[in-house]
Amino acid sequence: MSYLLHHPIEFQTRLRPDAPALMQHDQAWTYAELAGRIDSLARGLHALGLRRGERVAVWLPKSLEGIALMFAISRAGGVLVPVNPLLRPAQVAHILADCGARMLITQAARLKALAGELDGLHDLRWALCVDQAGEPLVDVHVLTLAELEPYPPLPNPPPPGGRAFNPAAMFEQGRTEHDLAALLYTSGSTGRPKGVMLSHRNLLAGAASVAHYLGIRPDDRLLGVLPLSFDYGLSQLTVAFHAGASVMPLDYLLPRDLHRAITQHRITVLAGVPTLWHQLAAQDWLGELESLRVLTNSGGRLPRPVIDRLRAALPSARLFLMYGLTEAFRSTWLPPEELDRRPDSIGKAIPNAEVMVLRPDGTPCAPHEPGELVHRGPTVGLGYWNDPERTAERYRPMPHAERAVWSGDRVRMDEDGFLYFIGRDDDMLKSSGYRVSPTEVEDALYASGLVREAAAIGIDDDTLGQRIVAVVASERDALDTAALLNHCRAALPLYMVPQRIEVRASLPVTPNGKVDRRALRDELAASTRTPLEPV
Repeated sequence: MSYLLHHPIEFQTRLRPDAPALMQHDQAWTYAELAGRIDSLARGLHALGLRRGERVAVWLPKSLEGIALMFAISRAGGVLVPVNPLLRPAQVAHILADCGARMLITQAARLKALAGELDGLHDLRWALCVDQAGEPLVDVHVLTLAELEPYPPLPNPPPPGGRAFNPAAMFEQGRTEHDLAALLYTSGSTGRPKGVMLSHRNLLAGAASVAHYLGIRPDDRLLGVLPLSFDYGLSQLTVAFHAGASVMPLDYLLPRDLHRAITQHRITVLAGVPTLWHQLAAQDWLGELESLRVLTNSGGRLPRPVIDRLRAALPSARLFLMYGLTEAFRSTWLPPEELDRRPDSIGKAIPNAEVMVLRPDGTPCAPHEPGELVHRGPTVGLGYWNDPERTAERYRPMPHAERAVWSGDRVRMDEDGFLYFIGRDDDMLKSSGYRVSPTEVEDALYASGLVREAAAIGIDDDTLGQRIVAVVASERDALDTAALLNHCRAALPLYMVPQRIEVRASLPVTPNGKVDRRALRDELAASTRTPLEPV
């Protein structure tokens, strides 16, 4: 039988049913309790008519029930589509329409906010509210979580010497590890988010690889602070369940929230992006987080002063610098022992993967020669949902090997095989660990009706990775930049809102008439002016 996304939980249930799997606030679920909840929810989803391969979107803040639903979707044969809770209704509606979601799992208030965006969502048939009944929507049946679970959990684990009858096993007949398990939506260079297709094999191979090189143990406690719609955030769950560890999901507002969670629950593993590590490095109580033994960073470069501060305050913790892309989950890791020698390196290939630096013609680059990072192995995704042209461009076969993913990231490799990030071949931005499409930001600026021309530019920033600056031209003598920023805040999630607005008479163009982004980027990088209005 193939190994599917929910199987590690079932495996841990048979191995250590009473071990903690999830904890949040005053709740704690063992692996047996989590498996039972998943089983009940999967049968409820099946009773609603969910069929194999249909997409189920989850638009929720982190909760134990929400996590159980995510894995119940896998067990019932559906395809998980986690949606970032920070997204605005219009962006959520795009994802629902693009993936043809059959069901949406959310909260009543979020469903109400989405009501005006439901035109054209012809595939959506069910909306499940985890808290209370939502308002009825045209052609969409709304019910609560309690109505989804009419069935008591089956015995799990099976009785000694026997095997429990499990009707849910019928969900797995004919399924393989190569089947689509999840769609993770990430910003694309053309503006609208695109769905990266990941198989059960992709997700579980990634979990096994990361758990191995991080040395995750059953007694570890992981604090899940990253969005579960983010491959790095979702992997906190899959890595923990692979190793039999426990996870504490947390939506935090202030650094003090992290201090409270880590010290009270004796958290041992913390994954973050540069903005989080900058926040923690500035706290005088950082040394009190002595239970931490593993720290990981991805989504951008950590400056040496932050690295030094973390290591000095937490000498017992091992800091792993990593690089990854949604299309291949995780690509490289730098062993902590190499930090002093290579603090600017993104490391070497993760176990069970090959990472190469290639020229446009596919030939290998010489040491230190810039080229494109290309990744092959079992974590390489299936392509982009409903986008064969973009899939063929990014996912290409290689001689004598399965296909690889061409990242679009320019890197170099030294004589010892360690990689160093240089930049991107396209105009994509990277801010607060998120990949941001400049087109999507520009569309919001144009939709305000206040600007004639607009360009979203990323400027290097030690804390954010890149600071988003909007350069605009307007027909108005005095553009109301505060009104423009307010419009962006209403239309975009916070991480996409420009930190600064520059007003020009016109924008520079290249000889072919396009906005000269390179000239703008060079000019803004040299500028020392204070942002007009920080977000």
